[in-house]
Amino acid sequence: MHELSLAHSLVEIVCEALPRVDGGKVREVRLNLGALAGVVADSLEFCYDIVTRDTPLEGSRLVIRTVPVAIHCPACDRTFELPGVQHFRCSACGTPSADIRQGREIEVESIEVESSESEVAEDVAEEDRP
Repeated sequence: MHELSLAHSLVEIVCEALPRVDGGKVREVRLNLGALAGVVADSLEFCYDIVTRDTPLEGSRLVIRTVPVAIHCPACDRTFELPGVQHFRCSACGTPSADIRQGREIEVESIEVESSESEVAEDVAEEDRP
């Protein structure tokens, strides 16, 4: 169950980003998770709830957006999303392609933080991706 170590790394990344938004309570962490990342989203959410206990993220919500697989077709010179992960062929010409352009990522999209004045601030953690 590598989801536990991923959840732990995610908490570390978010905690490192918190000083840049002047503390506050984390309400939500948004994560982009590629369809080929090899991560079970439900397991990651379960592990997230466990590893956030007694941290600044306790009580926050993990929102996972699944990123579909996109490949580039050398014959058509276009990039398109695959309907599934079983067939890596161009939907227009049928040419097989292993040139994956998206779908393997595990990245923090944003962190929603409630400030001390009850406002909500967002910090996009571009450089803090697992």
